[in-house]
Amino acid sequence: MLRNALSRLRGTPRPRAAEESRGGRVQLSLPPSMSASLGCDAVGVPARHGFRLMSHLPRTGCVFADADRWWWIVPAGSDLDLDWPEQVTYARGADVPAVRPRLIHSPDSLTPYTPPIPLFLMVCQVAGVAPTWARSAVPAP
Repeated sequence: MLRNALSRLRGTPRPRAAEESRGGRVQLSLPPSMSASLGCDAVGVPARHGFRLMSHLPRTGCVFADADRWWWIVPAGSDLDLDWPEQVTYARGADVPAVRPRLIHSPDSLTPYTPPIPLFLMVCQVAGVAPTWARSAVPAP
């Protein structure tokens, strides 16, 4: 898995990662074979943490990368009630502030998603912060 990601970063032909670029923002495009029935958001972390996160997650969906950030595709709304660390960029609709990101990992399954809770916990760990959740407006029974 990591060897595959590294070889893609080093310059193998790049699949088309963006349909359009506007003002330093790029819309990440999933491979056509992927089903994104839950919608797509993206979680961006500093590139220096990319390999560590990928090697420790139980399941990794589509991951895009550029020189500064690695972007994990998560289901839309994965920011609800989660306090992502300051180092993280959460991009609704997978509309990311990036320069020529390319797909470096595609899962074997037909779903493009990385489970957001394990990703959140790992991101908090590498950022050195305790995970916190926003308080829900719904009272516990």
